[in-house]
Amino acid sequence: MDRSDKQQPQLSLAKNSRQQRNNEWIFRDVPSDITIQVNGGAFSLHKFPLVSRSGRIRKLVAEHRDSDISRVELLNLPGGAESFELAAKFCYGINFEITSGNVAQLCCASDYLEMTEEFSKDNLGSRAEEYLECIVCKNLEMCVEVLLQCESLLPLADELKIVSRCIDAIASKACVEQIASSFSRLEYSSSGRLHMNRQAKCDGDWWIEDLSVLRVDLYQRVITAMKCRGVRPESIGASLVNYAQKELTKKSSLWNPSGQTKVDVIPVSTGHEKLVVETIVSLLPVEKLVVPITFLFGLLRSAVMLDCTIACRLDLERRIGSQLDIATLDDLLIPSFKHAGDTLFDVDTVHRILVNFSQQDDSEEDMEDGSVFESDSPHSPSQTALFKVSKLLDNYLAEIAPDANLKLAKFLVIADALPEHARTVHDGLYRAIDIYLKAHQGLSDTDKKKLCKMIDFQKLSQEAGAHAAQNERLPLQSIVQVLYFEQIRLRNSLGCSGEDEPKPMHQSWRISSGALSAAMSPRDNYASLRRENRELKLELARLRMRLNDLEREHVCMKRDMEKSNSRKFMSSFSKKIGKLSFFGHSSSRASTSPSRQSYRTDSKVIERTCASTD
Repeated sequence: MDRSDKQQPQLSLAKNSRQQRNNEWIFRDVPSDITIQVNGGAFSLHKFPLVSRSGRIRKLVAEHRDSDISRVELLNLPGGAESFELAAKFCYGINFEITSGNVAQLCCASDYLEMTEEFSKDNLGSRAEEYLECIVCKNLEMCVEVLLQCESLLPLADELKIVSRCIDAIASKACVEQIASSFSRLEYSSSGRLHMNRQAKCDGDWWIEDLSVLRVDLYQRVITAMKCRGVRPESIGASLVNYAQKELTKKSSLWNPSGQTKVDVIPVSTGHEKLVVETIVSLLPVEKLVVPITFLFGLLRSAVMLDCTIACRLDLERRIGSQLDIATLDDLLIPSFKHAGDTLFDVDTVHRILVNFSQQDDSEEDMEDGSVFESDSPHSPSQTALFKVSKLLDNYLAEIAPDANLKLAKFLVIADALPEHARTVHDGLYRAIDIYLKAHQGLSDTDKKKLCKMIDFQKLSQEAGAHAAQNERLPLQSIVQVLYFEQIRLRNSLGCSGEDEPKPMHQSWRISSGALSAAMSPRDNYASLRRENRELKLELARLRMRLNDLEREHVCMKRDMEKSNSRKFMSSFSKKIGKLSFFGHSSSRASTSPSRQSYRTDSKVIERTCASTD
């Protein structure tokens, strides 16, 4: 006997047991005069109780009054035989309990059977509606259970507004719970002012686990309603993370946050997972940091693997780019799911993420000076964020450099994705380029020169510079540059340790600030320029005071020329020259001269003038 023959007696046995159970509540002393067929099940009933409550059965019986109809088939009855059994019990006046597990079926069945107030007072339809409004919509868990029942009752459940009423009730209940939880966390500070205790546990998000059992289309409608009601973005984000983990971890290959293993085979049935990823991305709050960045990278890996829409992937890349400074190296190592012969990791996706981060910085630089340097907007990457991303990028380049399929053009594009002032030290970039040269020994001299042009050898540390000077993989021109800058560094260190006369303060500061300006963010560079401007003002004021002294001396010399003879003029001229001290050198004999004392007085006046100017 084959498998189908074994199943057939079991099915017939189940039908017989259902019919025996039905006969328990049917009048035994009155023979049945009509048989109702619903989804393969047969109910031997009586016309009078049915036509007294159901308008649909009344019409069917009235249409066949002459032929004395004894069998009626109800096609596409919502809920099938189970819901019809409850409706028939109601027609016979047999008590049964309306619950959250059957109220949706009863609402749809009563609408199909036309069991309304038009045919009988307190009919099944009004009873089910009353339970739905007064009991179900007051309880969030019951609303979720009704939505689960509605999944098999669509689109009729939607037309009867069962779904929309439950969704609105869930959103309202969650919002109320959130407000109540917020009030419970209010406390008075030592100064007597109310403030929110953010360290206290938030108990208003208990509904997150309940919503994870919904189908993705109903879940999307619930989250959208919650957003409209003003539920916290953090709560929305936590619900999305929980729902994604439950739906996507059913297939381990689809959810691999670490991304350390490359997946070569894409599952066949990925339609549901693709819909889940695209839906969750569309529901993500616009606020930053409401979901972990590791979660965003996990969604991006799934989106790349499942070939989600371009808009979905670009949205994820934009969100990741706006908070790239908190990412880790493991996050960036996105496996490549393309054909064989491609790179091990998805370099193009990472490049677009870096472009989003850089464009975010550029958009702020295009604004007015005041808004760039005085604004504390979180959307503008600080120098700290740029420094973190530059270190992350250099580590990423070192990780992908040994890949034999990584072309030089892609490597250069990734390395040049950040602005020049992002890297204050080029040790990490040099290490990545050295690894690439070691793994791709067939590069031409021209390609090696292109690669080494990325390195600013002035920004190498002493250890990296010593290594580069002996690195045979570098082009000869690069080695010469390293040796040249190392010689300059050695000369400067010897010059600082010696007793040579130092350069003027304003000149040496201007040189050093010019070297540092390339490694500063626009905001930090602005502060440096202000300090330099103040220094130049001081120097200009000193020169102006010295010029006034020269003019006074010139007037005195002209007056002496008119009053005295040539000998007296020459002696007076030599005395005046001794007092002027053009180059600022003074001997021990001239240390107490009137010119030196006037210069000290002028310096105090200059400081007060510059302070009032600032």
